[in-house]
Amino acid sequence: MDYKQLIIRGISYSQTQSGAYALLLEHEETNVKLPVVIGNFEAQSISLGLEKDIHPPRPLTHDLFTKFIVSTNYKLISVIIYQIVDGVFFSNINFKNSETEQELILDARTSDAVAMAVRFDAPIFTTQQVLNEAGILLELEEVAKEDDVFSETLSSEDSLTSISMEELQKLLEDAVKEEDFDTALEIQDEIKRRKKKID
Repeated sequence: MDYKQLIIRGISYSQTQSGAYALLLEHEETNVKLPVVIGNFEAQSISLGLEKDIHPPRPLTHDLFTKFIVSTNYKLISVIIYQIVDGVFFSNINFKNSETEQELILDARTSDAVAMAVRFDAPIFTTQQVLNEAGILLELEEVAKEDDVFSETLSSEDSLTSISMEELQKLLEDAVKEEDFDTALEIQDEIKRRKKKID
């Protein structure tokens, strides 16, 4: 089957469901976006998977499963979002054993599948049918708005800009220790912004 590769464009608060987030996936060739509603825990887990330099003091469920996969000599090869039924996406996670080349396919919630994919830097695919049914084509201005929403959810510039780098590092350590990953990500973004200005 001709699968279409998706990239993660961002995570923002869901406008339609209270307490939920929208994971925005995009087919780069056509710019068609695939919005997937996910829970708070999965949004945090995907964000932490993308931010390779933030390590929680205790492993999250997806980190634990990652260690299990690696310890059994399997690798996560890809994630395929293969259908949508009544607004619910269905996904498979594809594994391969490094020694025996044996393949293993597991059914998974799309949010969990993406959280695992980012930990293995594995590609995420979907079908043309899913893109046709659930994909949306945003104009450039709307994409910019989506990016703004994503930035707003992960950064609180006003409150962090007045703090020194040393204090930011200390706050980051405290937030990770307390497992307050939303705050940790905001602080991490501010540190990255400052380092870019220095470069």
